[in-house]
Order: sequence, then structure tokens, then C-alpha cells
Amino acid sequence: MYIPRQLSLALVLVAVLVSAPCFGTSAQIVPLDQHERATRLITHFLDKYHYKDFSIDDLLSEQIMDAYVGALDPNRSYFHQKDIEGFEVFRFGMDEALNHRKLDAPFAMFHLYRNRVNERVTYALDLIGQEFDFDVHEEFLVDRSDSDWAQDVEGLNEIWRKRVKNDVLSLRLAGETPDEIRETLGKRYRSITRRSQLDAEDVYQLFINAFMSTLEPHTKYLSPRTSENFAIRMSLSLQGIGALLRAEGDYTLVESIIPGGPADLSNLLHASDRIVGIAQQDETEFRDVVGWRLEEVVELIRGAKDTVVRLQILPGADGPSAKVKEIQITRDEITLEEQAAKSEIIDIRDEARHIKVGVIDVPAFYIDFAAYQRGESDYRSTTRDVEQLISELKQDNVDALVLDLRGNGGGSLTEATQFAGLFIDEGPVVQVQDSRGNVRVHRDRDPKISYQGPLVVLVDRFSASASEIVASAIQDYQYGMVVGETTFGKGTVQQLINLNSFDSGAKAKLGQLKTTIAQYFRINGNSTQHKGVVPDIDFQTIYADEEHGERALKNALPWSSISALRHPYGMIDRQVVGTAADLHKSRITNDEKYRLLMEMIQLDYEVRNRDTISLLESTRKKEHEQAEAVRANRDELLKTGQPPSVEGEEEEFVDVLLEETAHIAADLVKLMEAQHSSAFGDRNFQ
Repeated sequence: MYIPRQLSLALVLVAVLVSAPCFGTSAQIVPLDQHERATRLITHFLDKYHYKDFSIDDLLSEQIMDAYVGALDPNRSYFHQKDIEGFEVFRFGMDEALNHRKLDAPFAMFHLYRNRVNERVTYALDLIGQEFDFDVHEEFLVDRSDSDWAQDVEGLNEIWRKRVKNDVLSLRLAGETPDEIRETLGKRYRSITRRSQLDAEDVYQLFINAFMSTLEPHTKYLSPRTSENFAIRMSLSLQGIGALLRAEGDYTLVESIIPGGPADLSNLLHASDRIVGIAQQDETEFRDVVGWRLEEVVELIRGAKDTVVRLQILPGADGPSAKVKEIQITRDEITLEEQAAKSEIIDIRDEARHIKVGVIDVPAFYIDFAAYQRGESDYRSTTRDVEQLISELKQDNVDALVLDLRGNGGGSLTEATQFAGLFIDEGPVVQVQDSRGNVRVHRDRDPKISYQGPLVVLVDRFSASASEIVASAIQDYQYGMVVGETTFGKGTVQQLINLNSFDSGAKAKLGQLKTTIAQYFRINGNSTQHKGVVPDIDFQTIYADEEHGERALKNALPWSSISALRHPYGMIDRQVVGTAADLHKSRITNDEKYRLLMEMIQLDYEVRNRDTISLLESTRKKEHEQAEAVRANRDELLKTGQPPSVEGEEEEFVDVLLEETAHIAADLVKLMEAQHSSAFGDRNFQ
């Protein structure tokens, strides 16, 4: 029988735990009664409603095992090969843990992980006082997630010797003295044990999410504590800096910046930056937060409106060899007003004529649900705000319109459907298919069209979900062109389920389940899932050929298709698109700003994606200089439209890609005038 083997190994691991060094966490962590109840509900709802058809069997058990080990030790720096071989007794028992709600195995595995962390910290602390030779050519592998496991303790020691040497060199180059380095790293390494000092609730969440990650990347379990933090983060009255954070190894990584928030407005913090230190406005010293639990880091960053939080960050743009940079951000409420759509006009002039291009920046698809539910007639929403902006741009006699959806991660499906209705006739916008194959069509039922002229939609690799619905609808109706980068590719629908609502007998909170229940399909029948929306004109950045977005996520649902829907077509046909693309290619060939931007993107990509960094001090200094030069060139280009060596006439922000998009819109005006269809007057119903 398998269960006895589980229990046998659990006893072995407990014995190892007792004899291992432990920083104040020797108490055993065991599954709680509520975990059995939560598991029963979770497996029930996933079986009944999840979009993917799956079975909790031996085949899935193998995948769960690998996912859980990866969740415990993602960078393969704590376990060695003999540990992994010891876990093999559990490989075909993860399904039993779920089906029979016997969670001893994953908890026993966690106990060994906690011991291994403590052993590594003890070893790292012993190394701090040693002298390192920085004239020896060595390299430190930053990302070990795809590397082989160390064969034994000696192999782990070598990995950690290089890690400590790298940390010492980084602080040495930052100007810290040997005594300061020892103090900083002593605090840092002791803090690493925070990541292993989880309670039963944390361990359960870690295991269940490892299971869910084998299904697809957007199904998650939120423990009671995580659920509370999620509710706070979704509140419009949240006071903080406006950044979504996640744990990545021992670091706190900035996953995304909330549009209109303090971090966004400051332009000091960016996605992929790592936060390594935090201080409040009245504190003189930073707290090193490497190794801290995510909840603890978030708690330090949150605070009252108008107070200052100081951060030490490793800029993601500088790659793995980044130097610490200090910034400060004033906390504020993230309000609807700051996330609202905004407009501007770009003048395109040539020898023949002057064309005015209206631009509407749409950072999110929002709606003031509270005001809407109160029955207020003037509630705010993306559709209402953009409709007003279009009216104002019409009064300014714009010749074309650009919708800027870059960085727009989505929002309300209803809002996206109504938004698309501003530009299309009454008709279908998106199809939604559930796990049983039932298809529901979301339609624009208002025949009113707010804008009927030349239209260009600008997207990038971060445009996702509702943004992709809008862009694909305009593209499929042929009422406008889509330009930029291939979008994120998130074409799935999630629903949040409060588990306590289905177990009235539970004495403790059970948490929430976010599960994927449906998939979006375009009106042409193709899914936006995985492939995203492919632009009519691709700006051919370095990211165009790189896997990003949904297709870079493990176990992402594949692309698929269903039946297309009948709908009217506009006059942005393939001939118009082809001609516009040719004009774009010809223009950028001689556009110095565009060429410089592409070079900066290429260099930025190379710096960010280095797998290894040198432990040779002279080489490391050169890497820092290169990274700083790339950042300086990029910042200067974005600010003035000129490289640092060229004096710009005006010190103002120049968005090179938006500027080129405006030129494409101007080309579209001329092409449509040539076809005598600037108002889309000739339509064929197909």
C-alpha cells in the first residue's frame, strides 16, 4: 500500500528535522482539519467547473510532485540529488493526497526543505568572514531553475560559495566597507529563514497551488490570509505605492505597476525591479528584506496617504549584475481618476498637408461599480470617459484616431463589450465558451457609433484580456488597424469562489478558489488564448520573436477555435493594410529615433537576460558601466527623442512608438480618402 510508504518517509524526514539546525522553528507543522475540508471542496469545484478536462491520477501525480518540488526550491539551491531521489516514494501518491485528503507527504517534504534552508544559512554565515579573491575568473549562475540538482552537500556548498562571493562583490562595488558587508549579509542570510518559517496555512497553500499549476497558470488557491490581502489590494481606497509584488526566490519582485498609482506617476519603480531594502521617511537605516516573506514586505510598503517610503532596488533593466539604487515614493490612494483615459493630439505635417491625429490612452477597462450599484446616473466608466473624449476630439476636427492600449491588462468584460460598441455597429463582440461547451455571445446592442473615421489600435505584449477583446473585434470588423507587438494572449475567464459559502460547518476560514471556467473566442472563431492578437503592422521589437505573455507560462491552455459569427465588414482590407505596412517600413528605414530605440531595446534585452555574471571585479565593473550606459541612453531617448550625444531642442517626453503610430494613422487617412471610404460608407455583410 502506498500510504504506509508515505508515513514511513514522513517519519524519516521528521527524524532528520530533529537533528538539523533550526532558527527558532523546531515545532512540527501538520495539516489542519480545515485543510481536509478545503481540499474536498476544491477538487469538487475543479472537477465540475474547470475549463480543462483532467483526472487526478498517477499521471497528474507525477506532475504535481515536480511542481511542488519546484515551488519549494525554484532555483535548485537547497535540495540535492539524494533528497530528490528520496522524494520518489511520493511520486505516485500526490493524487492520493488530494483524492483521500491525506496531506502528510507534502508536509513531510516541507519539513526537509526547512532543514535544508537552515543548513544553507548556517554555511553562508560561516563564509561571510572569509576573504575572497576577486582577481580569479569565475562566473555565478543566477538562474538555476533548469540546471541539474547538486549531487550532494559538497555541490551545494560550491553553489553557495559563489552566491556569497557574488553578494560580497555587489556590496563592495556599492561602496560598503568589509564590516558593513558582514553586517548586511549577516542580517540578509538570517532573514532567508523567514521564507521557510511558514505555518500550516502557508504550506497547504503552497502544495495546493503546485497542484493547480499543473492544470493551467490562472487557477489559484488563496488562503484566508491571502484572501484578505487580495481584498485590500482590489479596494479603490488602497493606500500605498501602486505596485503588484510577488516573491521570486529570496527576492521581492515588482510584477506590474498599477496605472495612475504613485509608482507609475513617479516613474522610479518598474516591472522586474527587485526590492532589497525598505525604510520609512523618518528612518535613517534601510531594512534589508532579501529573504523576507512577501506579506512582511508588503506590510512595510503600505502606509498612510502622503507618507514617504524609501526603497532600495535592483533595477530589472540592469540585469543580474545591477547595483543597488535608492528611490522614494509618496504613498497615495489609487483612485479611479488617476486611471482614467486621457487624450492628446499629434500633428503630422508633410509637404502636402497637415493631419491631426487624436490619441486616447486607455490604461484599463474600469467602472465605478459602487456608484453604478447606487443608481447614480453619472457613474464613471471607460466607455463613458472615452465617448466624451471622442466628442472633444471631434470638436478639434481630428482626421484620425489612435486608441493606445499598451500596458492595458484588461478589466470588466461588460465594459470592454460596451467600449467596442463605440466603434462598431450593433453586433457580436466576443464569444465565451464554458467547460461544457456552451457558447454565449456578448453583443453590442446599441446601434450608435461614436467614431467612424480612420482608426488605429496600438498594443504591446502587455495588452491582455479585455484589451485583446477590443483590439480583435475592431480588427475582425475591419473598422481599424492594429499595430505594435503581439499581445499577451490571455483568453480565459476566471471566477472567485468563497469556500466557506459551501461549508457552513467549517469552524475555521477555508479561503477562496480562483478557477478558470471559460475561454474567450473572437467573432471570427479564433481564440485570443495563447497566440494573442497579431498586429496588422508589427513593430518588430526584439520581443516580437521572443516567447512572452501566456505562451511563456507553463501549462497554459492551448489555442483553439470555434464557429465564426456573421458580422458586417469595413473597408480596412488587406490591400490597405499591405500598403500601410510598406509605408511604415519605408519611413522607419530613415527614422533615426526609431532606429535608436530598437538598438536600445536590443541592448536592454541582452543585459536583462544574462544567465551568468562575472565574479571578476574588473569585469563586473565593466558590466555595471554597460548597464548604466544602456539605461542612460534609453532614458535620454525617451525624454528627448535624441541620444545623449545629440542636443534636443526641447526637454520633453517623446514616445517614439506612439509617434510612428500617429504617422500610420495619417497614412490611413490618405489611403481611405483614395478609396473614397473615409466614413466607411461602403459595407458588405458577409
